[in-house]
Amino acid sequence: MPKFESLDHLREYRRQLLARRDPQQLQVLVCAGPGCLPMGSEEVAAAFKEELQAKGLEGKVLLKESGCQGLCARAVRVILRPREICYQQVTPEDVPEIVEATLMNGQVVDRLIYEAPLTGSKIAHKSEIPFYRGQQPIVLRKLDVIDPESLDDYLAMGGYRGLRKILTEMTPEAVIDAVERSGLRGRGGGGFPTGRKWRVCHEAEGEVKFIICNGDEGDPGAFMDRAVMEGDPHAVIEGMLIGAYAIGARKGYIYVRHEYPLAVKRLQLAIGQARQFGLLGSNIMRSGFGFDLKIARGAGAFVCGEETALIHSIEGFIGEPSPRPPYPAQAGLWGLPTVINNVETWANVPEIINLGPEWFAAIGTENSKGTKVFSLVGAVNQTGLVEVPMGTTLRQIIFELGGGIRQDHEFKAVQTGGPSGGCIPKEFLDLPVDYDSLQSVGSIMGSGGMIVMDHTSCMVDVARYFLSFLFEESCGKCTPCREGLRQMLFLLDEIIHGRGEEAHLALMEELCAAMADASLCGLGQSAANPVLSTLKYFRQEYETHIRDKKCPALVCRPLLKYSIDPETCTGCLACVRECPVGAITGLKKQPQELDQELCIKCGLCFESCQFEAVKVE
Repeated sequence: MPKFESLDHLREYRRQLLARRDPQQLQVLVCAGPGCLPMGSEEVAAAFKEELQAKGLEGKVLLKESGCQGLCARAVRVILRPREICYQQVTPEDVPEIVEATLMNGQVVDRLIYEAPLTGSKIAHKSEIPFYRGQQPIVLRKLDVIDPESLDDYLAMGGYRGLRKILTEMTPEAVIDAVERSGLRGRGGGGFPTGRKWRVCHEAEGEVKFIICNGDEGDPGAFMDRAVMEGDPHAVIEGMLIGAYAIGARKGYIYVRHEYPLAVKRLQLAIGQARQFGLLGSNIMRSGFGFDLKIARGAGAFVCGEETALIHSIEGFIGEPSPRPPYPAQAGLWGLPTVINNVETWANVPEIINLGPEWFAAIGTENSKGTKVFSLVGAVNQTGLVEVPMGTTLRQIIFELGGGIRQDHEFKAVQTGGPSGGCIPKEFLDLPVDYDSLQSVGSIMGSGGMIVMDHTSCMVDVARYFLSFLFEESCGKCTPCREGLRQMLFLLDEIIHGRGEEAHLALMEELCAAMADASLCGLGQSAANPVLSTLKYFRQEYETHIRDKKCPALVCRPLLKYSIDPETCTGCLACVRECPVGAITGLKKQPQELDQELCIKCGLCFESCQFEAVKVE
């Protein structure tokens, strides 16, 4: 690849690149996303390379390791293009059969294609699989098509057209106006209008300004930003270039948490490629505009997802939030005007510039434009990444894309917005997912985590889990958050251990109100959501824990009682061998007895019994 000496040079190179590429080229794309890597995708890719060489297909078949292909529940995933045949749960041992049957003879390997969880029907082609059919990918559009380490692949998919367009056709003010008209709101959680933030920074005084990408994704079960950074890093870079041009920044940072080493590797490679070929640096493609990027690695503190805490971390200080105003757009990094948006927000920007703000604004709802990426996890058949238009209902996401609840269990609740989000019960399954609707039922959009729960989840325990996460992650700087979380966690522990009182419920509601009003940053202000939403919609579970000293979901161990039914016990002694404290005694082939005084309620006897003789209540 040459260094692009001009904007026309970039356009001509893309034209030549597309002319050399055969759209009918056989391709094998092995998913190397967050869900497939731990399941052995690298070994599958190596097996394909070896088998293609052995069959003399090297050069005839293009092998790529792609970004996340979305359907993480069926890892390892492989897509064969151009026919778009999707194989799932592929192992290295399956590779010779795939090469022989599909690549050489055009036949589909039925045992490896998608099987619908409810109907059992077999589907081979991506466009016909319900999980994909209900989506409208913008941010995820390229993840299962390109090699994330190939700049050529990104250019062939229209990459850096947005950059060329703004440098040849648009003023900074026109770019900001386009983003404002698109209705794009920050995808990091707050939902602040992106164009308005850019305009404030553009109009701020001073010649030195900064752009920051917030890649500090820390929500339990969320991996949207990670997948984009790993699978389409140039989209983030191009979005930041456009934003830098709009506000007048010459330097930017991508803040990535330490737990994402592959994202760091891919971003570093992409930044190096962009510099080498004239897409980053001074006087980019002789346009007079210059901008460069650097990666800042975070230590994994959840609070650094908050803008001011992230800024302090980049500056080398402890990641603690600061009071606002002034806002970062006025006084941010080193006291200078700074725009911070998250990964998904930046990845939307090039498409808005390419296709126009009206196109983007036509997707979604009146106050929530475009699409949103969610990580769909929990008690759902088809976990993974989904991208849907704003306004898509929870029912569509969970039951159509997600394939319903595992093991035909009953849907109970879905928690949106990460640990600071609320738990939404089944009566709101037809709620459209957008910023305003979620807030109206006591939850938030957040960065896009969506945890589905069935009847085996205890909502008191769920609230305690998220409170305990927030307590550990709180920076402790402000008293309402630090002490409020401590006291709420204490009260939830009391309830779970059977020591709760009805007065504790009113006290928790009072604590929640105080934290929301007085906490310094969004972590403390929204930390009440898991408690308030579960108290509102599942209050009866709290009352059962308090009044009856029982956990209806059989989750809270201090409230459980294990016993052995003498009528069904065969005396196999499996429970005796598993009990760590010797609480179970009896002769072989005779009913066993469980000493309640010794029982520590670990549940190992229940799990080991094959005859359902161990009862729990």
